[in-house]
Amino acid sequence: MTKLEALILDWAGTVVDHGSVAPTTIFVEAFKTAFNFEISLQEARIPMGMGKWDHIATLGSLADIKARWQTQFGAPMSNDQIDHIYETFMPLQKAKVAERAMPIAGVLPVLNRLKQQGLKIGSCSGYPRQVMDILEVAAAEYGYKPDHSVGSDELSAGSRPGPWMALENVNVLGISNVAHCVKVDDSAPGIAEGLNAGMWTVGVALTGNAVGLTESQWQACSQTEQDELIRTAYQQLYYSGAHYVIDSLADIEPILMQIEARLARGERP
Repeated sequence: MTKLEALILDWAGTVVDHGSVAPTTIFVEAFKTAFNFEISLQEARIPMGMGKWDHIATLGSLADIKARWQTQFGAPMSNDQIDHIYETFMPLQKAKVAERAMPIAGVLPVLNRLKQQGLKIGSCSGYPRQVMDILEVAAAEYGYKPDHSVGSDELSAGSRPGPWMALENVNVLGISNVAHCVKVDDSAPGIAEGLNAGMWTVGVALTGNAVGLTESQWQACSQTEQDELIRTAYQQLYYSGAHYVIDSLADIEPILMQIEARLARGERP
C-alpha cells in the first residue's frame, strides 16, 4: 500500500453484528412500545444507514406506513411523535447493542494486517454518540479498536448521506487526500456518504443490511435462496453507486490492491 491511507468503516453489518440485526429489530419494538403501531422488519430496514431520528422520520413518510399511520391516528406522523419514538428507541437500542458487538468472522485478522501496512481505520455510524459509547467498549473487548469514530449526532452539519462524518475522520486522522480513502458500508446512505466525500466506496452484501440475516439464519437457507439473496444485495449496492461490492469486509484485500493500481495510474473515484 503506497497510495491508500485509510479505511472509513461502518459498524453494524460491516464490522460487527452480522446481518445488522441490532438496529432493525429495535425500530420494530420502538414503534410498538411507543404507539402500539406495527411495522415489519423489512420496512424497518428500508432507510438503514441514516441517523436514527432521520430513520424514524423516513419510515413515517413511506407510503404504506404513512397510510397505516393516517388510518390509526387520523393525521400524518408529527415531529413530536417522531421524538417520542426516538426517545423510546434509545434505551432499547443501548440495551441491545452490546449483545451484537462481536466482530464478523474473518474481519479482525484482515484489519490487523492492514493496520500493520500503515492504513488508518476510521469509522462512523448511524448510531448516535450515546449508543456508540456502549458499542465501542463492547467491541474493544473483542479486539476491535478503530483509530477514530463518529456518531450520527456529533456534527452540526448532520449525518448520512452527507459527507460530514467521513470527512471528520479525514480531519482527525490527518489524511492528505480523500481519494486515498475507502468508505466501506452495507447501506445505500453509507455508500452515498463515501461518494459525497470523494472516496472510493465498497458495499458489503452478505453480512449486512441488504441480506439482513444472522450467520445461523444464512446457513439455514438453501443454495437457491442464498444465490437469490446475494444477487439482489449486489444489485442494490451497485445501484446505490458502490465502486465495488463484496460479501464481507473480510474479503476486501484484493479490492484494495485494485484501487491501489488505479490510483497509481492516476485514476480517482
